[in-house]
Amino acid sequence: MTEIERLIRLLARMPGLGPRSARRATLHLIKKRETLLEPLARALTDAAQNIRTCRVCGNVDTNDPCGICTDPKRDSTLLCVVEDVADLWALNRADIYTGLFHVLGGTLSALDGIGPEDLNISQLIERAQADAVTEVILAMNMTVDGQTTAHYISERLASADLRITQLAHGVPVGGELDYLDDGTLSAALRARHE
Repeated sequence: MTEIERLIRLLARMPGLGPRSARRATLHLIKKRETLLEPLARALTDAAQNIRTCRVCGNVDTNDPCGICTDPKRDSTLLCVVEDVADLWALNRADIYTGLFHVLGGTLSALDGIGPEDLNISQLIERAQADAVTEVILAMNMTVDGQTTAHYISERLASADLRITQLAHGVPVGGELDYLDDGTLSAALRARHE
């Protein structure tokens, strides 16, 4: 296998890229060797050597604990629980939430054999009860597994002196009702307010 074929195969394994897109990306990288391919190769090597998983929250960063956990401006009384690092990044990018995070590393799934011991749930329970946390925000996806996980966590934290909340679900900004699925419309009606 040539270096070009190897690069195409590796790129094709990336989410959102199939074999055709990987070939186009590879050709583009080769054409832009000095300005794109070589800097990308260095960045990938640096990332592989320096990126760590935060022992506190589960985020990925070059520091452990991560920049979010060590930021003194963050509200340590709020703890937002997310399924994955991508969810943490999305919420942090919105620049509205200023508390701390906890990454579970997935969701409970009986079909896939994923139980509480396979996720960072016990660390979450310890953290929520030991720290100065007053509110735990469950930011799970609106899937069966996400909601099952949220329910499980809320039951585990029920005896703690904590406010347990969940993200609102419903009609997205700019969404048109006739294009929404029944589940979204149902959640929006149940979560209505004055």
